[in-house]
Amino acid sequence: MVDVWWGIVESKGPQQYDWSGYRSLFQLVQDCKLKLQAIMSFHQCGGNVGDSVFIPLPKWVLEVGESDPDIFYTNRTGIRNKECISLGVDDKPFFNGRTPIQMYRDYMKSFRENMADFLESELLIDIEVGLGPAGELRYPSYSDCLEWKFPGIGEFNCYDKYLQADFKEAATKAGHPEWELPDNAGLCNDIPESTEFFRSKGTYQTEKGKFFLTWYSNKLLTHGDDILDEANKIFLGCKVKLAAKVNSQLFSSVI
Repeated sequence: MVDVWWGIVESKGPQQYDWSGYRSLFQLVQDCKLKLQAIMSFHQCGGNVGDSVFIPLPKWVLEVGESDPDIFYTNRTGIRNKECISLGVDDKPFFNGRTPIQMYRDYMKSFRENMADFLESELLIDIEVGLGPAGELRYPSYSDCLEWKFPGIGEFNCYDKYLQADFKEAATKAGHPEWELPDNAGLCNDIPESTEFFRSKGTYQTEKGKFFLTWYSNKLLTHGDDILDEANKIFLGCKVKLAAKVNSQLFSSVI
């Protein structure tokens, strides 16, 4: 299994792909008569368990974030997480006229075109599609930038201006323009009972709380559906299995 890092391949500029290093690696694997699982990694390497190197997002993506930091996931206190782009801008053409979904699509399309011989030889047996932090379909609720420690509950990361506007629009359509994002869900190292939101008979059980949690979860599901839909179209006809990584927690936490 190998991560095919966005921050390496498209580092020189938008749609300037350099697959040479990965082609050399794939050829070596093929010469050893092994099979390979490739991960389309649209997140940074560094800041997660087991990360020993640092590979950021492409520089030109980070430069967009310098002028508009709301493209990154943001917690209630304003801490930005630059591990990946917020799903709040999935449909925003902020990146040289492309949306994030279009960037991920173009990257996978270029991968298929440039690795066609390895796909045809069936060296590649799985394509795992990155969907968020650490490649997982989740929010960055328990990251190093929050100084999270087990077994903290984590934090909601939907306080960038784009997700705030999305929630306000959804609440207004539901007949509650007065509803705001939670301000009582605690900090990442809290326990559920220490917060008004998660404690027994807390906000999460109210109409407003249930509406928020449904909205928050559905945004994530739509994000995953949109990227996987592009992957399905791109790798149609290839003899590979498409995979996605879904996060699981063994303790009480925010998604």
